[in-house]
Amino acid sequence: MSNSVLVLFAHPTPHRSRANRRLIRSLRGIEGVTLHDLYHNYPDHDIDVEREKALLGAHDLIVWQHPFYWYSLPPLMKEWQDRVLEFGWAYGPNGHALRGKRLLPALTTSGSEAAYRADGANRYTIRQLLAPLDQTCHLCGMEMLDPFVVYATQRLSDEALDEAAVSYRKHVLMTAGMTHE
Repeated sequence: MSNSVLVLFAHPTPHRSRANRRLIRSLRGIEGVTLHDLYHNYPDHDIDVEREKALLGAHDLIVWQHPFYWYSLPPLMKEWQDRVLEFGWAYGPNGHALRGKRLLPALTTSGSEAAYRADGANRYTIRQLLAPLDQTCHLCGMEMLDPFVVYATQRLSDEALDEAAVSYRKHVLMTAGMTHE
């Protein structure tokens, strides 16, 4: 299980997201990195809870990659959270399955970095807006890491998106303690 990464990717319309497609592509083919596209695997939202638990159990670092929809998760990822992170398994008196794992939020936004400040349009930082996810991690005995964020994705050039993808790859590998490229 050491140095293994599970990327839970959730985007209902990935064909419309230049940023998320590049980020995912940057992680393809890396030994120890499992890419798991929730919308592709569960188009009918019929989540295989036992399969998801097994995937979580087999990985050290969990990455939740998704667009930051209304300061939250895309619908299927929220449903995944509600169904998979069960009392008695993920939390509660006998819920220790995720204890010690780390979660890396990987987000894309249409808003600029300046919009996510106390004096910005969104009034809060990304980290502040992720407080419910941080609390979920705490409840499950996990550590939520600082998020990797690509801001203003609709206004970025292809070159800037390619640079973001390279940074993402390096960040995931470094966070996971993987030294190979």
